[in-house]
Amino acid sequence: MTSDAKELLQTKNGGRFGKALRKEFLFEEGFRNLNHGSFGTYPRAIRDVFRSFQDAHEAQPDDFIRYQYPKHNDKARQALSKYLNVPTSELVFVQNATTGVNTVLRSLIFAPNEYILYSASIYGACEKAVAYITETTPAKAAKIEYTFPVEDDWLVSAFAAKIDEIEKKGGKVKVAVFDTVVSMPGVRLPFERITQVCREKGVLSLIDGAHGIGHVELDLKALDADFFVSNCHKWLHVPRGCAIFHVPLRNQSIIRSTLPTSHGFIPSPSAQFSASKNPLPPSNAPKSDFELNFEFIGTIDASSYLCVPAALKWRESIGGEDTIIRYNQTLAKHGAKRMAEILGTNVLDNETQTLTKCCMANVALPLDAKKMYEIGARAGLEEGEIGIAIRDWMSRAWIDDYKTFMQSMFYAGRWWIRMSGQVYLEMEDFEWAAGVVKEVCARAEKGEWAVKGKARL
Repeated sequence: MTSDAKELLQTKNGGRFGKALRKEFLFEEGFRNLNHGSFGTYPRAIRDVFRSFQDAHEAQPDDFIRYQYPKHNDKARQALSKYLNVPTSELVFVQNATTGVNTVLRSLIFAPNEYILYSASIYGACEKAVAYITETTPAKAAKIEYTFPVEDDWLVSAFAAKIDEIEKKGGKVKVAVFDTVVSMPGVRLPFERITQVCREKGVLSLIDGAHGIGHVELDLKALDADFFVSNCHKWLHVPRGCAIFHVPLRNQSIIRSTLPTSHGFIPSPSAQFSASKNPLPPSNAPKSDFELNFEFIGTIDASSYLCVPAALKWRESIGGEDTIIRYNQTLAKHGAKRMAEILGTNVLDNETQTLTKCCMANVALPLDAKKMYEIGARAGLEEGEIGIAIRDWMSRAWIDDYKTFMQSMFYAGRWWIRMSGQVYLEMEDFEWAAGVVKEVCARAEKGEWAVKGKARL
């Protein structure tokens, strides 16, 4: 570890990061949250703001929802417009990144032989959305196959080559779906360069930035993607479910409906629907049809959206965006490396070390695959069930026996855990986690998972 990294992890902001900051969060006594990446969390100060908005909803429901909520929604979008460097009019809220991806895919009109291009590391729910679109529209799908680690140069070239390949066969890639940071395994993609490839080849870029805002540096004006959605509840310390959806002005006419379709939808002129009116009060400020469409999408508790300004203010109070992101990325990288040293394994990365330029890292587990398959076979498990059975058994073990959670996965013929760097964690947490992993792997080698796995299956 470099001296700069040591200084950052040990002394940043007067020692408020790490264990000293944990008391500001809402964790149960003794619980170590090592899996921030899946669902995020937020400090007590934001909980108070969140509940104040919920209380305001209940104090006078009609006044708040009809007249006050739009004003607070505007303030939240304005705060993120500065953060992301794009106009407020190009930003709206949705509940999560999966909703944003679905909204785009269901809005596009596909002609025969038009393709949705996506990568092997796409989030599972989004791949199912692609499958659904191919079932219900003329769209076809094309997948770029690979297994990490791969180099950025190769991946960028693979996107370009796949587009060319489809076009040579008479097809047309209409839209490409790709991540900022992949969910599992947790690695960073060269999303900026892939966006550029899409732009050069006339392909719409749809970026699933579920792990984006608060996680990696973002300048959406410079990025200039066609569609970008990012969860605020993962890395920005905002309550669940809150995601920001960016659609540049040039593409807003494409997104005619929300998901679900609601009062803001404007039907194409016809004798049947021309009289359709939005029953909600007029906007308190001039807004586009796109903004009004997303302002109210049925009755939900949208209090989390309104917490964005408070979350940004809180983050500024503990050091600011650059400091937080740098701390989290440094902790994930060096913490995972330390775990791998203790376990005698390795961290998933490529030669240029670009995959780990994010707040998550993946550590291989010291499990012998051949031995695990032998244990599983004796327990009557099919070979294809064994990787998942061990993963699922570990998931319960972390919670039931160690009061923590680490995202386990079976990937590329090995078992891994995905670790998250976060402001309430420090190196000692990663070293403790390595000890727990050693113990659980020893239990796995004794076949404990196979007994429970057999009963469950």
